[in-house]
Amino acid sequence: MLVNLEQVLKKAQKEHYAVGLFNTTDTDMLQAAITAAEELKSPIIIGTAEVLLPYGELSLIGPSIIAAAKNASVPVVVNFDHGYSFDRCLEALKLGFSSIMYDKSAEDYQTNIRLTSEMVKIAHSFGASVEGEIGHVGEAINEDNLATDMYTTPKEAKSFYEATGVDALAVAIGSAHGVYKTKPKLNIQRLIEIRRAVDVPLVLHGGSGLSDDDFRNTIREGIAKVNIFTDLCLAGDAALKLGEEEEIGYLKTRNVKVNVIKEVVKNKIRLFGSVNKA
Repeated sequence: MLVNLEQVLKKAQKEHYAVGLFNTTDTDMLQAAITAAEELKSPIIIGTAEVLLPYGELSLIGPSIIAAAKNASVPVVVNFDHGYSFDRCLEALKLGFSSIMYDKSAEDYQTNIRLTSEMVKIAHSFGASVEGEIGHVGEAINEDNLATDMYTTPKEAKSFYEATGVDALAVAIGSAHGVYKTKPKLNIQRLIEIRRAVDVPLVLHGGSGLSDDDFRNTIREGIAKVNIFTDLCLAGDAALKLGEEEEIGYLKTRNVKVNVIKEVVKNKIRLFGSVNKA
């Protein structure tokens, strides 16, 4: 069933588990994620991101994700992740996406508040939820690229939430997008302080590559949504390599790819604690 973020994250926040967001660029990844959630009776968030549109155009992949969500036996949020442009976010809303992650974190703080507030009003008129972001989730280049002054502060989180009315808030506590080159160092104390300051579901971006303990610790202290994509790509790469080595052909390789990615999603769902929470 198609739902929005508020319908799954409030419960996750209250019961101290997290719902995974798994970005998908094709129906192979989509099938893997949906069937994983159904088999484990877990809510799930599926979508795509603006930076991924060159690999799966919104007008093509969007309707597929929405149809799969509506037909699913578990709650499915269809999310447009890291929407940078207003036009692309509006396109996603018109297609039927139930959630928008409007990322204006690269703007100055007041501009971020103003633009996010406008998107909240628009998305809510569609019945969709909005995730905002403050601080800066970097790229996984080296251990020095995530300076502590890029971290979200409790004061910023509180004022941003009160000014915008977002349904979820992505915070920067030391994670990064992409493949980590060194061991990430998450600031759990900062997360605890943010959780005390705001009563809104918190989101951890850059989940691929974190340890199981990283996930357990952040979820225990208030993270209700975790974003995963790179791990799915790595699993897909391994499946394609296996198909080539064993010379099993395109169609059989495709099914191997779906099954391998499904197992990655299932492992994350178990780790996040959302099994049987649908």
